Amino acid sequence: MKSYIGIDLGTSGTKLLLVSADGRILAENTQTYEVFYPQSGWSEQNPADWFAAAMRGLKELLQGQDKSAVKGISFGGQMHGLVALDAEDNVIRPAILWNDGRTEKQTAYLNTIIGKEKLSAYTGNIAFAGFTVPKILWVKRNEPENFKKIAKIMLPKDYLIYKFSGCFATDLSDASGMLLLDVKNRRWSREMCEICGISEEQLPALYESYEVVGTLKREIAEELGLSAEVKIIAGAGDNAAAAVGTGVVGEGGCNISLGTSGTLFVSSAEYKEDRVNALHSFCHADGGWHLMGCILSAASCNAWWSEKVLQTDDYAKEQAGLEEELGRNDVYFLPYLMGERSPHNDVNARGAFIGMRPDTTRKQMTLSVLEGVTFALRDCLEAAKKNGVKIERTKLCGGGAKSTLWRKIVANVMNMPVDIPQTEQGPSYGAAMLAMVGCGEYASVRQAAEAIVRVKETVLPDRQTAERYAEKYKNFTKFYPALKGVFADKI
Repeated sequence: MKSYIGIDLGTSGTKLLLVSADGRILAENTQTYEVFYPQSGWSEQNPADWFAAAMRGLKELLQGQDKSAVKGISFGGQMHGLVALDAEDNVIRPAILWNDGRTEKQTAYLNTIIGKEKLSAYTGNIAFAGFTVPKILWVKRNEPENFKKIAKIMLPKDYLIYKFSGCFATDLSDASGMLLLDVKNRRWSREMCEICGISEEQLPALYESYEVVGTLKREIAEELGLSAEVKIIAGAGDNAAAAVGTGVVGEGGCNISLGTSGTLFVSSAEYKEDRVNALHSFCHADGGWHLMGCILSAASCNAWWSEKVLQTDDYAKEQAGLEEELGRNDVYFLPYLMGERSPHNDVNARGAFIGMRPDTTRKQMTLSVLEGVTFALRDCLEAAKKNGVKIERTKLCGGGAKSTLWRKIVANVMNMPVDIPQTEQGPSYGAAMLAMVGCGEYASVRQAAEAIVRVKETVLPDRQTAERYAEKYKNFTKFYPALKGVFADKI
């Protein structure tokens, strides 16, 4: 049987899957690499580390497998990162990542001087600090010599596409998060290019996520033991790829992701522009569109609390016995460890525990971290409702979704059924599905989702618990406005 490879280029590591045409996972592999923090609030990576990790991962993934059966490779990838190459294809500077907070001035310039109304008209979105355009403007202002060298601007996963195939390409879902794309019309925005002082020639060719951009370079194919006829498919931004992997395609589907960051993703067959400037309006990997709210710290909050503060990686032990406390916790946590995007768009926001007393326990603080992340995602849900979107149930994926406790918290805070997919591999699985479509295994992304994606479990909200959480959420919404001025003083 034919097989396909999905590669998810994440922030902490790269996840690779080998998947059969009927959706069975034949092999998986994970490679890690460093994130560098050269200054407080800055976040960078070396693109060479991504390619090295992908090559190591592919070699290990394919050990003992039928390499002749591999027909296509596609990608999911961390969004918004700025990768800049010179005329000789050298990486000019470390990639500035999605959760980097250095662009406060550039973001303010875009939203106030250029103006949110113009930005929305040009791209369907306003500026957020994590987007690519503020990063380009930062380099232009602070590293003018590097800016002059730029011949190619690409996103993280597109660097892998370029290294594997030699094709300078991106897909529409990932490009949507640059603030350079006219999302409604699925083309580069001439006006935004002028604002940045760049040309369209410096930007990659645009493809739908399921389209073939090229084939594997011969020298790469030989090193991996694969055919040079293996197709390279454009892939998608990590959230769109995860949505495909959970079957959230077409009109009205919803997916919540509890990864390093957290997202609430609502798919749509038609273009919808966010009227409250809290969500992103992006192209979807299925050829349609989606609205998405993104919080910058989700499962990473739990990792920080458990590993850095409590000095343990036994997550299950820390969460044991907490189900009885759902909706009863008097301790609150603001999950803004890296600032916040949706809905506050505030790079200065910070994490905080609120409501502690002399009898506050370790367990209460652990629970408050999980609840705080979920309340922040509820903020995104409320923003979606303000745009007239009706969401009756959601899929759930990401590392945090492995926690049965967290699943119950999500179901009750959102007060809706939460479906857990049979395969919880998120972006890498969605990327493999996009490879299948690109190679003709399925006629469309929807057909692939209908054939492959299955729900293994549904978590239902408990009425009384959901009511208690509704009251707790009201309290949560008061804390950021009260602390906004303190955060602005950059404590």
